[in-house]
Parts: sequence; C-alpha cells; structure tokens
Amino acid sequence: MQVRWGEMMKTFRELLKDNRFKVSFVIFLLLVVLSFLSFFSPYNPYRWNVVERNLPPHWPHILGTTSMGQDVFWLLTFAVRNSLIASLIAGLVSRVIAVLIGIIAGFKGGAADRILTFLSDSFLVIPLFVIIVLFAMIAKARMGIASLGLLLGVFGWAWDARVVRSQVLSLREQDFTYTSVLSGASTSSIIFKDYMPYLIPLIFATLIGNMSWAIGMEITLAILGVFNLETPTLGTMLQWSISSQALLLGYWWWVLTPVLFSILIFVALYLMSLSISEYLDPRMRIQRIGKA
Repeated sequence: MQVRWGEMMKTFRELLKDNRFKVSFVIFLLLVVLSFLSFFSPYNPYRWNVVERNLPPHWPHILGTTSMGQDVFWLLTFAVRNSLIASLIAGLVSRVIAVLIGIIAGFKGGAADRILTFLSDSFLVIPLFVIIVLFAMIAKARMGIASLGLLLGVFGWAWDARVVRSQVLSLREQDFTYTSVLSGASTSSIIFKDYMPYLIPLIFATLIGNMSWAIGMEITLAILGVFNLETPTLGTMLQWSISSQALLLGYWWWVLTPVLFSILIFVALYLMSLSISEYLDPRMRIQRIGKA
C-alpha cells in the first residue's frame, strides 16, 4: 500500500509540473469544495420563496437571489454537484461500452468486427440528439441525475469505440502481440498486460471529453425544457433564468453565475484532458522532455 501511495504521489507531482494540469486541478478543487458545501446548505433547493426575491449580490446572499426567492450561491452548490455527477456517470457508462466493443471488434476481427463496426456506425449516423430528446421527454417526470447520466452514457460511446478499435487494430499487428500469442498467452492476458498501457491514455482522454459532452447535453436538454426542471443543475439554473427574463429585467447575477461556472468546467476538463493524455502517452512525454 505504501509503494502504491508513493507511486500515486510521484505521478501527481509529475502532473503538477504541467501548468495546464495546475489550472484544471485548482478549478476542479474549487468545484468539488463548492459541491461539498451543498450538504451544509441552509436552504432546500426544491423550495421557493425562502429568501427575498431579486436581490443583487450582497451579504449574506453573495451571489444574489432569484425571482423564485432562492439564494443563487446555495442553489449553485447543488447545481454543480448534480451536473458533475451526471457527467461522471455518463462518462463511466460510455467508457465501459466503448472499450468493450472497441477491444472485441479490433482484436477478434472477422464477423464480430463487421457487426460491431456496423453497430457503432449506426449510432454515429442516426440523429442521436433527437433520440435523446425523445427519451428525455418520455421520462421527464421520472428522470433524475442518475437516469440522465445513464441515458447519455448509453448513447455516447460510438465514436470512442471506433477510436479504441483503431488502436487495438494497430497493436494487433505489432511484434509483441505475435510473441504473446506464440508463447501461449491468453486473450485476457494480452489485452490487460500488453494493450492496456496503450489504451489507458485513450480511455482517460475520451472519458474527460465525454464528460464535457454530457454537461453540454444536460444544459441543452434543460434549456429545451425536456429535463426535470425541479432538479438543480447548471442547465436548469440557466433555463429558469431565461424563462424568467432575468437578463432583460437586469438580474444579471442569476444568468451570469451558471454561464461562468459552465465555462469553468469546460475549460478545466479540456486542460486536464490534454495534460493527462500527454503524461500517459510515452511518445508525447519524450517530446516534452526534449523541448525542455
């Protein structure tokens, strides 16, 4: 356990040498702390008229209040927490599907590859946005954060499965694959011992990219009104502010808060994806050391 902890700390220190990771880590630390504060909120996010309406930022309402009588800061803590949870569920579910299909299609080849590639291509060409909106409309009243993440995860794997398949196809033609096969290594041994070190950078990079997509979809679904608007998320905060004409009435703090924090999340995810992908990819690490 001590050795593993030491390796983790060494990896973390190496990542901190990259300014992109520093910035993204600080932003995510801020978001996690903000999400954690939701457990200490003095207000119920599902209740209205708990504070005076339409107050600009001032103490104790540091981000102002809404037209529904809700404190923007404490509402934001729930919104950030729920948006991050939904995106993480979507990312993990889609990673499982994408990695399984990509590895099977790339390694097995033949009929399995043709069938799974056809399935992936089908998900890429059909109008997924329309289908997701349709499912969200049908289950709107019963859709929570977990079900939203599951829905997005089920439909968000196709492109990443093709990326994993392409990498596995390339690895299958390498000499070490033939050596492992001739030495009698099992399929699982080849995949987990030989291929995973090359696939991990892809999995991490696509996970973070898929989380960004999931947050964008959550915001879009909420603005369209096909998600349960009673659940506080960044999207529902923005939808309520738009429907209440907050910007037109001069309640800029109500609109600006979810917009700024959505941008912060997108920037943090993008920078972290670049930094982790570069660190986990030996070729890119060598190039970075050479430039240094």
